[in-house]
Amino acid sequence: MKRFAAVAAFTFLFLQVTDSSHASVTVELSAAVTIEELAQNPWKDSWLRAAEMDLPALMAFVDSKSGIRAADLQAVSILATRIFQAREPKGARAAGKEIAKEKYGWGSYQFGCLNTLWTKESHWNFRARNPRTGAYGIPQALPAMKMQIKGEDWRTNPLTQIAWGLHYIDVRYETPCKALKKFKRSRYY
Repeated sequence: MKRFAAVAAFTFLFLQVTDSSHASVTVELSAAVTIEELAQNPWKDSWLRAAEMDLPALMAFVDSKSGIRAADLQAVSILATRIFQAREPKGARAAGKEIAKEKYGWGSYQFGCLNTLWTKESHWNFRARNPRTGAYGIPQALPAMKMQIKGEDWRTNPLTQIAWGLHYIDVRYETPCKALKKFKRSRYY
């Protein structure tokens, strides 16, 4: 009964945040995080951890457990909540700020630049699409398929988009302020 309730609750939540194209996705958990690690300390770096694990993997985990432990359920619940919160611009900003600080060490000043950049690009809307260029998501990736390297759920998971966008900025410009400077010169970054 406990398993049924958990699967039903998460199925409902995940149907809200996934699309039908993920029905046959194979499970691939990030090497950086496992369900067992999450169960040991589910609150630690939960924004960052949620960005490192995609929705199909979470769904497969919940569905595959014969007996869900309370800690497992709590860890998955926290990740699902983080993803759900990030679907709104306010939640996406909070996630972006936390991930930028935890993973890249970028503080308030750099986040100010990131906020300006992504507000101009997408208003932190994970469904934003430029009809002229086809750029997509919070960071306006072009082509949008680039974000697939961070997760198969890049179309529907704002944390996957944020993780990809921050990685792109780090590799290409080193900091959000340098990326913003480039954007101001050329209207793209």
